Amino acid sequence: MKRDPSFTPGGARLPLVAALLAALPALAQQAPPADSGQVETVTITATKRPQPLQTTPIAISVLNGEALEQENVNTVAAVTALAPTVNFRTNASNKDSALFIRGVGTISTSPGVEPTVSMVIDGVVTGRPGQATMDLLDIERIEILRGPQGTLFGKNASAGVINIVSKAPSKDTERYVDLSYFQGNERRLRVGASGELKKDLLRGSIAAMKAKYDGNVTNVFNGAKVNGYDRQGLRGRLDVTPTRDLKVSLIADYAKAKDNTPTGVVTNTTTTAYGTGIVTQNPLFAAALAPVVASASNRQINSDTGTDVTDTNSGVSAQVDWQLGDGLQLTSISAYRGWTNVQHQDQDRLGTVYKQFAGTADVGNLAYRQVSQELRVASNKAGFVDYVAGLFFIDGKDNERYERDVTRCAGTTAAALPSGLIPCSPGSTTLDNGIAVYGTHSQSSSAFGEGTFNFTPTLRGIAGMRYTSDDLSFYHERTATAAGVPGVAGTQPELTGATRRHAFSGRIGPQWQITPDVMTYMTLSRGYKGPAYNVFFNMTTLQTNALNPETSNSVEVGVKSTLLDKTVRLNVAVFDTQYDNYQANVPDNVNGTVVTRLINAGQVTTKGVEVDATARVTPQLTLNAALANIIARVKNFNCPTILSPAAALSCNINGQPLPFAPDWKTNLSAKYTLPLSSDLLMDLNLDYSWQSKTQYDLAQSPDAIQPAYGIVNASVGVASLAGWRVALIGKNLANRSYATFLQNSGNNINRYVPRDDQRYFGISAHYDF
Repeated sequence: MKRDPSFTPGGARLPLVAALLAALPALAQQAPPADSGQVETVTITATKRPQPLQTTPIAISVLNGEALEQENVNTVAAVTALAPTVNFRTNASNKDSALFIRGVGTISTSPGVEPTVSMVIDGVVTGRPGQATMDLLDIERIEILRGPQGTLFGKNASAGVINIVSKAPSKDTERYVDLSYFQGNERRLRVGASGELKKDLLRGSIAAMKAKYDGNVTNVFNGAKVNGYDRQGLRGRLDVTPTRDLKVSLIADYAKAKDNTPTGVVTNTTTTAYGTGIVTQNPLFAAALAPVVASASNRQINSDTGTDVTDTNSGVSAQVDWQLGDGLQLTSISAYRGWTNVQHQDQDRLGTVYKQFAGTADVGNLAYRQVSQELRVASNKAGFVDYVAGLFFIDGKDNERYERDVTRCAGTTAAALPSGLIPCSPGSTTLDNGIAVYGTHSQSSSAFGEGTFNFTPTLRGIAGMRYTSDDLSFYHERTATAAGVPGVAGTQPELTGATRRHAFSGRIGPQWQITPDVMTYMTLSRGYKGPAYNVFFNMTTLQTNALNPETSNSVEVGVKSTLLDKTVRLNVAVFDTQYDNYQANVPDNVNGTVVTRLINAGQVTTKGVEVDATARVTPQLTLNAALANIIARVKNFNCPTILSPAAALSCNINGQPLPFAPDWKTNLSAKYTLPLSSDLLMDLNLDYSWQSKTQYDLAQSPDAIQPAYGIVNASVGVASLAGWRVALIGKNLANRSYATFLQNSGNNINRYVPRDDQRYFGISAHYDF
């Protein structure tokens, strides 16, 4: 396989590079491939059939898998820096993570709610947000479809779709090894092989990865490094072509990750209330946190309970593509996916139990499995109507056990708390807990179809519709050793519930090919996200009613163009979307502990403009720019009556921004390729990501705002047509500290620390053989 010496951020020690270069095989004496100097033609498959990006009437971003590998972008979360319309909510447990597109996503730990952004892996829809956290391996490309995609992708795509396409096995034998090392003792190894196993019948590929990172946060309680990971994965694929008209693809993958992300790093022990502006200082908590000092760039914790999460993702799928005569293809995708999540969390963030502060530790176990089947037909020959139609079914089951252990000083009551910070006397603590077992069962069936009507060679119409039927049920039961335990709502006998809903979604609009290189379109879309239940540890009888489905109505106008003799690609989309019965979490208080409630929060809107541009200034210099100006706001918030009086004060948020939705976000990159000889190329790369201030809390906590920031990355790589490449990588060169999430925990503000919170350098080496 000939390596494309494309972008890698970089920087490291020159003697090490020289040693590696000296150890590489002799350079192959062959001329570099011809370069037309034009932008690359991109083909996408997110519309259920191969289609050129520039003639597809959807706002789509496409990220090249090989370029992502070279940039050390290994997870969907890391992709968000390159795609301005996408954001990611991180947390100590991956079950609490969430994706956002155009400012809209779903934040919830409940297994009874669908994600708003659908993640699709080789045609297989994933049912839970936590399944999006595994490392990327052997990826051909990532397609990001922006805006409601309910016609072809169904109920959990009301904000958009992230479509991950893995590499197909090659005809020629290919093997590779990829090794990288970064400051902080981060190391990654990838190996893979691909090729034809039986001539004209069977091709196969296999890839594996192993990665470890110590972390960039110090736990002063024991001196250990945390906020790191230990991950491994394996992916295999077989493509069988028994006849020219029949192809069967069998794919299996397995990934295991153990992350020790802390439950936030304390940045402030003073909190400010939204609306009233009341400032509350918590000097006792600040004293209990010692020797850690809270600050905006703090990277220390004081925790007596280890926080970690272990995720295991696995799946198998079989895709059959059968050419039925002239111009018709039948596709079947059968799949099974499983996900387990085991988490341990230190909720008090302290190293000692005090009379004023109980020790709180959580243990959660989750097991989820899904089976799905899609059957569709599509035209693959030009005609008056180009179409795709099909049936889809998915069945998902989730079972969880969650335990909260609370340690308190014996004999302490709220009315008799001392004024000074006093730890518990040795042997004078009491342990109480709550244990909840709960789960959900969901089934969804749908029929869909979409057609492109070619009225003239330049005028087309798009029309599609999907009918979805959803069945959702839950069970929940909790036992508590005592009443009034902080963070535990008390014993709750078994609760059950079930609901069934039906809905239509779709899109319609015209498409006009103004010139062979300029296309414009307008679409009206309706999205649908199914009903939900707020099933969580502290669930009570107040949350047994099903939430209404979330719906969206969107109008989008776009222009896609290839200009200046195909040296510039410029795509622009303008959109306006309203969501009704928006499903969202709002904060509440349970026995002195901040929790969240999932509710139908009312109406929200998102509107804006997106620009994607690529320019081949010269055959050696390529510039890329992506810009999003998105105004995502609460239009009409419904304050639920179940909230405590204090929490209800934060309901006046009409006109305020949605969480994880900066108004402005951009990514700019430049790549310059310099021939060193007939078979040696050097590439110099620079990229800059910037976003405006971001509110992380729907309740508009003044302390949960991340100020505007920008990140600069750079690299230099040397590659040979013989198949090797070495790159020096530098991340966050300006050394800008920031937070991927800020959270108000009642008596403190804590942040989640990103990998690139500090400047760091590394080296990567790749060899094809």
